[in-house]
Amino acid sequence: MAFLLNKTSLSSLRPRSQRGDDSLTLSRRGFHVEPGAREKARQHYHDLDLDRRLLAEDPSLKRFKSHKRDVRRLKKVGDVLTVVVVAEPINLFRQMLNTPALPDHYTFTFLITSSAHQKSVFCGESVHGMLIRNGSVLNLYVATSLINMYAVFGRADHAYKVFDEMPVRDVFSWTGLLSSYAKNGKMWRAGEVFSEMPVRNDVSWAVMISGFVSCGMYTEALRYFHEMLRELTTNEAVLVCALSACAHLGSLDQGKWIHCYIDNNHILKTCNIATALIDMYAKCGRIDCAYNLFDNVPRRDVHNFTSMISGLSIHGLGEDAIRVFQQMLAEKLKPNGITILGVLNGCSHSGLVQQGSSIFYNMESLWGVVPKIEHYGCYIDMLGRAGYLAKAFGVLKSMPVNPDLIVWRALLSACRIHRNATFAERIVNHLEQLDPHTCAGTDVLLAKLYASLGKWENVALLRKIMSKKKNQLDIGCSWIEINGVVHEFRVADTLHPQIVEVKEKLREILDRVRLFGYAADATHVSFDISEEDKEHALVWHSEKLAISFGLMNTPPGASILIVKNLRTCEDCHTVLKAISKIFDREIIVRDRSRFHTFSEGKCSCKDYW
Repeated sequence: MAFLLNKTSLSSLRPRSQRGDDSLTLSRRGFHVEPGAREKARQHYHDLDLDRRLLAEDPSLKRFKSHKRDVRRLKKVGDVLTVVVVAEPINLFRQMLNTPALPDHYTFTFLITSSAHQKSVFCGESVHGMLIRNGSVLNLYVATSLINMYAVFGRADHAYKVFDEMPVRDVFSWTGLLSSYAKNGKMWRAGEVFSEMPVRNDVSWAVMISGFVSCGMYTEALRYFHEMLRELTTNEAVLVCALSACAHLGSLDQGKWIHCYIDNNHILKTCNIATALIDMYAKCGRIDCAYNLFDNVPRRDVHNFTSMISGLSIHGLGEDAIRVFQQMLAEKLKPNGITILGVLNGCSHSGLVQQGSSIFYNMESLWGVVPKIEHYGCYIDMLGRAGYLAKAFGVLKSMPVNPDLIVWRALLSACRIHRNATFAERIVNHLEQLDPHTCAGTDVLLAKLYASLGKWENVALLRKIMSKKKNQLDIGCSWIEINGVVHEFRVADTLHPQIVEVKEKLREILDRVRLFGYAADATHVSFDISEEDKEHALVWHSEKLAISFGLMNTPPGASILIVKNLRTCEDCHTVLKAISKIFDREIIVRDRSRFHTFSEGKCSCKDYW
């Protein structure tokens, strides 16, 4: 645990005089620095250079305070322009070691903070070693800085050791320990620490709520959010996290409640809160509310536009997404990589190949956005959905980065949509030649494709291979919110408290739907079993169970919103169209890739998904 500070370890960070022009370095690393911030940094550097000249003239102990002032001044510059001076306080500290000047608690606090901005934890550990030697580690502020530094690098065990040895602790040291566990995904341990805290502030609550959101524990995040409101006033970070949890759950009622809370308490709708509200409404199926919010933002920034474009895209409104994108360009705002990804996604779901291709091939030259693997994956998905399988495969092979499983699955999924088993086999053979481990997960798609074509020998062979690989398949789950409570249903669920009544209701629904001509589409059931058994396998899909529960617990004519973790299958898609007509309901389903709005027997995707 004790690491000695040595000049060799710190000398790897070059002095500023050897680094060349900061602006050039920043541009090469992809950082954008506001002109005003640069001027402030230059002013601080001017003061710093004056201190250094004085020190050079008289390096005696009389000038030792200037070193401490320099470290603090460099930290101040770091607050203004962190990227430029991330190593500068450490370089200055090295010089300080060669003088009679002695560092104090303030020096170490700023030094540790600068260490937290390094690429690795090594520098911070070296400083910690020196602190152990001179006993400064017991200081409240120094120890708290160490805890925060270790939290940044995900060293929860190191953070706890520092915390455990502190003679005195305050809410900030407790919150630092909390953050170290939350950033490691150890929310059960974070919960234990949180319950032991003698005093909590808004930052402590924010750490817990954001930690739950990061771990996908959205229900817990909302529970803590409401508990926080009983103790103290919330802040912007907490509101954004709570709205994000609502968006992931599709919890429209809770999202509306938070929106009302913001309005009733006259909380300023900052750009971050406005972006979170737009995202929440879009992901909860109310794209109209999202657009109204977006339209009323007085000074829109790139994040507002990006959230709106992405929302329109997942609703399959590609042309509207392009229109908002053009509006953004007209307002002289520069899109980022996420903005471009949102537009490409909209083009993919709407079959706008020409427009999407133009944006993809011009994104770097027009807006300086270098295509990443996500952009390539979205473009390949767009070509594949439209039937350009060979062109999509050509783009995939020419990618400057190695394609991941998601990209390969997008192409195989397109083969399944267009029922092209020959091309799918060609892709899998190509994968096996490159790296057999890359094939993990593609077997399921190929098995479904063979099943849809009735090639049961191929299905059996693939399932034998899959059993040896022990592939972990995602279990289909659907969520529906009734009276502010989110209910979860899994495929062939047996755990829900009302599952017996839900299944009985579903049988009644399917009997009515069959009278109007519905017949189960069992072509994608990847088992060679009787047609009756195939139909039975399709009955208990999670979204069917959720729809049944929704019809049982909502008034006639009310809309039903369902969130699903997987892509909606063809049979469920057909059933939901029929249910929307027979029961005169609007049914909104958000699956893994987009929204489907079923009304009067039709779907908003126009059967293109």
